[in-house]
Amino acid sequence: MKELNKVLTELGISKVRLAKYLGVSRQMLYNYLAIDDINNWPKEKAAKLLSLLNIENIEELSSLKINGEYIIEVESRLNEGVKDSSNKEIIADLKGFNKKEQELLSDIITLLKEKLSSDKTKDTYNTYLYLYHFLQSIDTNEELKYILGYVSKSLGFIPANDFVFNNDKQFIFESILYRAMALYNSGNASKTKLAVAHKQFEEDIEHKNEEKLSRTQELNTAKIQALKELGYVEISEDNASEVLDKIAEIQSRKI
Repeated sequence: MKELNKVLTELGISKVRLAKYLGVSRQMLYNYLAIDDINNWPKEKAAKLLSLLNIENIEELSSLKINGEYIIEVESRLNEGVKDSSNKEIIADLKGFNKKEQELLSDIITLLKEKLSSDKTKDTYNTYLYLYHFLQSIDTNEELKYILGYVSKSLGFIPANDFVFNNDKQFIFESILYRAMALYNSGNASKTKLAVAHKQFEEDIEHKNEEKLSRTQELNTAKIQALKELGYVEISEDNASEVLDKIAEIQSRKI
C-alpha cells in the first residue's frame, strides 16, 4: 500500500478527510492502510476509494498522472463524498461543540457503529454495555480516568510519563495497576489464591448496593411526604422545583 499512501500524499488528501469520505474512523482507516492488499478491505470501502481516484483497480495507481486537473477532479469527488457521509450528518447535530470535540464525538460514534454492525456476538454487545456503564460513572470516581490513561499508555497512544490529571495520584495508580497486570500475565495469579480477595470484592459490592437501595428508599419516602405536605398527588413540570425543595427540607430535618 506504499503506492497508495504516496498518491494520497501527492493529492494532499489528509487521513481525516479520507476517513470521513469512507465513513470510517481515523483508526479504522489506519488499519485499512496497513493491509497489503486492498482486496482484503471491505468491498464497499475499496470500491469507494477506487471511485474517488477514478480507477478500476489498484494496479492503475502506478500509471496515474497527478496533475492540476486530476487533483481538482479528486478534490471535487472528495468534497461531495464527505458532504454526503454519515459523519457530516453526525457533526451537524453537534453545533454546540468546538471542532475538536465534534471530530472526537464523530470518531467515537462511527467506531461504535462499525464494531456493533460488524460483530453481532454477545461479547461485543456486553463489551460496549460495560463501556456505557463506565462512561456513565466516570465523574463519580477519579480513578476511572486513571484507568483510561493507563490503557492509552499501554497501547502506545501517549507517552508513559504523560500525566493530564492529578500527577501524583495518577502515577501511584498506574504503578499499582502495572504490578497487578504483571501478576495477572505471569500465570501465578490462580483463582484459588485469589478466592478470598474476590469474596471481599463481592461483599463490598453487595454493601454498596444495599446502601444505594437504602438511599433510594429514603428518597422515595421523602418524596411521598413532600407531596403530602404540599397537597400534590404527583410531581409535574409545574411543581417539580417546589417538591424538590420540600424534599431537601425534609431530609435536612434528620440532620
